Amino acid sequence: MGTTAGNMENAGQLTTHVLDTMHGKPAAGLAVSLFRIDGEDRELVLSARTNADGRCDAPLLSGPAMLPGVYELVFDVAAYFREAGVALEDPPFLDRIPLRFGLSNAGQHYHVPLLVSPFAYSTYRGS
Repeated sequence: MGTTAGNMENAGQLTTHVLDTMHGKPAAGLAVSLFRIDGEDRELVLSARTNADGRCDAPLLSGPAMLPGVYELVFDVAAYFREAGVALEDPPFLDRIPLRFGLSNAGQHYHVPLLVSPFAYSTYRGS
């Protein structure tokens, strides 16, 4: 069964998943903000919190909102670790982690996982 350009146009989605590598578990309750970047302009698209599995309950972008362009996810990791009872320095080594990335094809699934501790993080394009 082939896919046509018409139904592929808004078939993609953007998702994220945050894993707390310090405690070896999903980062539940972590605040995530998504921004659309246009040159020097930065527009807030949405704010959400991760669920018990470290994921957002719905895709961050999907359907007609899934547009090619430059985006930035900001993960509020210092607040998350403080709420988890971790004593952080003032200021913390990692506070908010911004990840800027591009979406070139609105028909694809873009998954942006974050593995994080108070002193390190890693990300990649997942599936």
